[in-house]
Amino acid sequence: MWKKVSPKIKGLLLYSLVAVLLPGCGGINFNLWPDRTKPLKERLLEGKAEGKVAIIPITGFISESPRRDLIGKEPSLVQEVVAQLRLAEKDPEVKAILLKVASPGGTVTASDLLYHEIMAFKERKKIKVIVMMMSTAASGGYYVSLPGDVIYAHPTTITGSIGVIFLRPTVTTLMDKIGVTVEINKTGKNKDMGSPYRTASAEEKEIFTGLIDKMGKRFLTLVSQHRKMDQSQLSEAASARIFLAEEALALKLIDKIGYLPDALQEAKKQAGLAENAKVVIYRRSASPDENIYSVASPGEGTAKPALIDLPLTDLFPTLQPGFYYLWAPGLGGD
Repeated sequence: MWKKVSPKIKGLLLYSLVAVLLPGCGGINFNLWPDRTKPLKERLLEGKAEGKVAIIPITGFISESPRRDLIGKEPSLVQEVVAQLRLAEKDPEVKAILLKVASPGGTVTASDLLYHEIMAFKERKKIKVIVMMMSTAASGGYYVSLPGDVIYAHPTTITGSIGVIFLRPTVTTLMDKIGVTVEINKTGKNKDMGSPYRTASAEEKEIFTGLIDKMGKRFLTLVSQHRKMDQSQLSEAASARIFLAEEALALKLIDKIGYLPDALQEAKKQAGLAENAKVVIYRRSASPDENIYSVASPGEGTAKPALIDLPLTDLFPTLQPGFYYLWAPGLGGD
């Protein structure tokens, strides 16, 4: 009987059993069913003086699709960041935004959507946007950082990877081995281009290359518009390699190297605020001992670990066939 139970149900039962046994052990408190319906609310992190700096995290895989976990869906990263921008825009006391970027990138469209929303926010709100790159702000993570008036990186930040990757899984070899074929009826010779069930033709490969080149050119055009780089620096960035902070600074991909408190002070300085101005974040639940390193992840409904609410989609995002501004080691072929 147990063998017939689906892996998902087995997982839920196992987690439920552990949750029942663990409360009271070392004060661990697990929330099996995080509430994703709570609205975002402002949480004061520090400061008492007039004016606010709002910290908005851009964390994980950049997508406009809802994230899925074992018990349902969470808001997409794009939805969550835009919701926080809207709250900041409505608050006249918010005088600067600090984007805390920790992302290897994501889909081309989602990255461009976030870039557009941040630029539109700046135009409407007329305030400064400071970027603090955390461990990784590569490809789409760099793309969404471009609107920053000042871009900071930690000494160990990995950034760059300015380019496009097209992912298209193929199963033709496997199908040949097991004797499976797929019959396709179509109108137009290119209707099924990109199909995983056959090898792409030379013409199709040329079309895909043209699309990738155009998307890559858009990325580089935005870099050249936002960053004061000479042609040799732009050419080096166009290689799509990754850089540590010192290399990125030499190429003018970033403005300064420092830590989160440095970027926060920069935001206050740019906004003309006092050193003890208020610093806020937007999240769904309060958390004890919150500070500037607190992160409001998409869909978070609790400040304590949710045993079922594991961030597996952040660790292993489902990469559908498509175009990505993404640095993902190990995905490339030979």
